[in-house]
Amino acid sequence: MRIAIVGTGYVGLVSGACFAELGIDVTCVDVNEQKINSLLQGVIPIYEPNLDALVARNVQAGRLHFTTDLVSVLDDVEIVFSAVGTPPDEDGSADLRYVLEVAKTIGQHINHYVVVVTKSTVPVGTAKKVKATIQAELDKRGVQVPFDVASNPEFLKEGDAIDDFMKPDRVVVGVESEQAKELMTKLYKPMMLNNFRVIFMDIPSAEMTKYAANSMLATRISFMNDIANLCELVGADVNMVRKGIGTDSRIGNKFLYPGCGYGGSCFPKDVKALIKTAQQNGYDMQVLQAVESVNEQQKNILFRKFSQHFQGNIQGMKVAVWGLSFKPGTDDMREAPSLVLIRSLLQAGCRVSAYDPVAMNEAKRILGDSITYAKDIYDAVLDAQAIFHVTEWKEFRIPNWEVIKRSMQPNPVLVDGRNVFSPEELHDITYLCIGKGE
Repeated sequence: MRIAIVGTGYVGLVSGACFAELGIDVTCVDVNEQKINSLLQGVIPIYEPNLDALVARNVQAGRLHFTTDLVSVLDDVEIVFSAVGTPPDEDGSADLRYVLEVAKTIGQHINHYVVVVTKSTVPVGTAKKVKATIQAELDKRGVQVPFDVASNPEFLKEGDAIDDFMKPDRVVVGVESEQAKELMTKLYKPMMLNNFRVIFMDIPSAEMTKYAANSMLATRISFMNDIANLCELVGADVNMVRKGIGTDSRIGNKFLYPGCGYGGSCFPKDVKALIKTAQQNGYDMQVLQAVESVNEQQKNILFRKFSQHFQGNIQGMKVAVWGLSFKPGTDDMREAPSLVLIRSLLQAGCRVSAYDPVAMNEAKRILGDSITYAKDIYDAVLDAQAIFHVTEWKEFRIPNWEVIKRSMQPNPVLVDGRNVFSPEELHDITYLCIGKGE
């Protein structure tokens, strides 16, 4: 079986490498010549654990190919996945120009039946636009070539994407014909031999499922952050509250950890896009509007706690930031809480020394020389007055607090944005966390 995947970003590259691992002949297509040349040389443009080895193995086996020319592969494939970017417009809606450009190219050049599958996160109704675009190009050519469109949203977590792909909770596929359903079943059958977890549905429902899933997770995060902030005011401990409600089988314990807000490429963008879709259809998503508002406020909580502790007298202070990526396991800093924190610190006249295991290059691209880049967490805290724990990398969990305190200024402070540490282990470093009353 041969397929093409257009777009070699996070979703396209992970999906392509994983499909190839299953024995499928995959060609990944991207208009970015530099990216394709790098991939041909074995250079992976994103950080994802074990992805480099997966790509190299399947390139060597002859199952994974890279090209800038979609037209050259259209005659040989049965399925074309569109995994191009859908960046948010200024109004929050998803920008579909790249999705529709792919559809236009397909319509201009297909000569046999294919299934065109949207893998990118796209608003409800996108498949209709893709179908209309392809058909319009076929009409211009004066030819009748059968094709189907389908929706197959991804549910990959950065840092765990390969396992998520190979061992999915479910695979959601929206189709509108039996022929498309049979072809998508054939595609996913190798990974579903023991438990066929493909859920077929209509295309609008599949498109909505992706947004609904991410919005639900974002809602749980903002809800717990709201609860944490109230816990501080009433003298409760959010960690105890989390355990108390997480054992309820109707609620469960996933995504109940309070913190300094969510970031990344999915939750912020998808919440905004779903709010915009509702507005375009004359409806207000009041819960999601609150979710977004709470999250934006929560990104300021670490700076606020720090400033309040020192009664606003923070100009000229040196501080350390542990963690820059929006979550562990990735170098992605899109919408990262660390950026909000660092910019607030710089604006207040603080000097920032930061460390992250994998996101240092990305931070340098975004922040330039406005901060100092440390070689490890111990280097970051030298002569610092405060530490901000922003991203919960495992290597941060058991530091030598005695060494850290000796390296810092007198009366140091730790502002724990992920509630990982406890005051008892800190060797008299003042501990500020989220959601725990005094």
